Amino acid sequence: MSVKVKLYELCTAFVEQRIASSQKAIEHAQLAANEETKSSAGDKYETGRAMMQLEIEKQSVQLGEAMKLKQVLSQINPEKSTDIIQSGSLITTDQGNFYISISAGKLEVEGSIYFAVSPVSPIGALLMGKKSGDSVQLNGKTFTIRKID
Repeated sequence: MSVKVKLYELCTAFVEQRIASSQKAIEHAQLAANEETKSSAGDKYETGRAMMQLEIEKQSVQLGEAMKLKQVLSQINPEKSTDIIQSGSLITTDQGNFYISISAGKLEVEGSIYFAVSPVSPIGALLMGKKSGDSVQLNGKTFTIRKID
């Protein structure tokens, strides 16, 4: 299995974990809200339910964001190689290795470190459309593209 396919699978697992985590938190908050019983104070019941509703809304937003990431990944073919950097490209530079996909951070495959970055992240946006031998600058550092897969 190629490094690109392994990185793609790690990104997919990252998104699936975020989706599952958000769904579990929503279920937990919903159960907690349903279990709130009216106390003699009255206000405590309403406050508890309102807090759970806010938690559900927050987790729903996170779930929506994770679903968008899943959609972005579904448009990437990890088997495809190009000469021009685009979504799904694996880039080797003199400053590190980058996988243009989603912002999943630092990933390790076969003893090498790769940074999964979004095409709209600062480094991702600079790399998009470039080819081997090109250079980009970010935060005073020059990144020279050695290889694109």
